[in-house]
Amino acid sequence: MNAVAVEGVWKYYGDFPALRGINLEVAPGACLALLGRNGAGKTTLLRIIAGFSRPGRGSVRIEGVDAREAATRSRIGVLGHGISLYDELSALENLALFGRLYNLPDPKKAALEWLERTGLERVRNGLVREFSRGMRQRLAVARAFLHNPPVLLLDEPFTALDDRAIAVLQTLLREALQRGSTILMSTHQLREALELATHVALLSRGRLAHHGERTPEMLADPGWLYTHYGEA
Repeated sequence: MNAVAVEGVWKYYGDFPALRGINLEVAPGACLALLGRNGAGKTTLLRIIAGFSRPGRGSVRIEGVDAREAATRSRIGVLGHGISLYDELSALENLALFGRLYNLPDPKKAALEWLERTGLERVRNGLVREFSRGMRQRLAVARAFLHNPPVLLLDEPFTALDDRAIAVLQTLLREALQRGSTILMSTHQLREALELATHVALLSRGRLAHHGERTPEMLADPGWLYTHYGEA
């Protein structure tokens, strides 16, 4: 059974087809780099896979269960463009709240662990509304990993992170892959993504232009995929 299965997905905004018949399978333990120019449909596809948006046609299944079923929510960790943290709560309160929502046995303990792992332990009692963009991104990363989900959906996860924070995130992703987690990652940071990816999918104007294993050519020249498939 695939960790993620996208079958014949179309998505319309008015009469405009943002996604056009997407078929995509991701095996358990794989890391898929989802690439494409701005407007190619990456965020739209990730939102549908996460169950946040309904496709116009087609279906998405997470570990065999429909993506919009409540049962899938505890099986995925999501980091999206809209960080969606609670500004009037502290960093610790934010993570502890999500820990309770995920029914973790000790939400505060889990929150403290992930604040430390993402370098936020010193500001654990600070209000999120006072955080910089980079600090908010770190906290959103911690929230995505908090419950050790088997499937991670990350939309531009390296945005606003400094080099040290990028290195921390890459370590967290490698550890997740070693545990057998499945990762789908949309990003413009090609080199960082391709260093982790086992597979690559390229979206072009809402269509799947390429899907396959990451090759040495892609790693040596991150722009190779765009040039090879006419995206340059």
